[in-house]
Amino acid sequence: MKTVNRMALIMGAGMAMLLFAGNVSAQDKPKGLPWDASAANASVKSPVKSDAAGIAEGKTIYNQNCKSCHGVKGLGDGEKSKKIDISCGNFTAAEFLKESEGAIYWKITEGRKPMPSFSEKLTDTERWKVVLYIRSMKNEK
Repeated sequence: MKTVNRMALIMGAGMAMLLFAGNVSAQDKPKGLPWDASAANASVKSPVKSDAAGIAEGKTIYNQNCKSCHGVKGLGDGEKSKKIDISCGNFTAAEFLKESEGAIYWKITEGRKPMPSFSEKLTDTERWKVVLYIRSMKNEK
């Protein structure tokens, strides 16, 4: 009987751990190492006009390439984020909103593990349109 009770206790604890782990939010994960653009990269301004059409195109590109990790609203809670051991970041957080357009563009272009580089997958214009869309997320909270 003790063995049955012990097994039930172990199984119950295991189930509780699985349930708790499944409820860890994207913001509860540890941040990765600092990832700062150089002053030269951070100071680059977008050559793409920030208008409704550019933002809409950016959203389409974002949904195809970024949403799976960064989530629909840029909260870092996309489906693939569950398999990543660090936070995917929150594009609506005050800390992120301090990032310049150039810094965001540089990060999208260069990438760093676990985020891939998009320098060969997306054109310069497409990357800038993603920046426009990411910037617009602050208004979609």
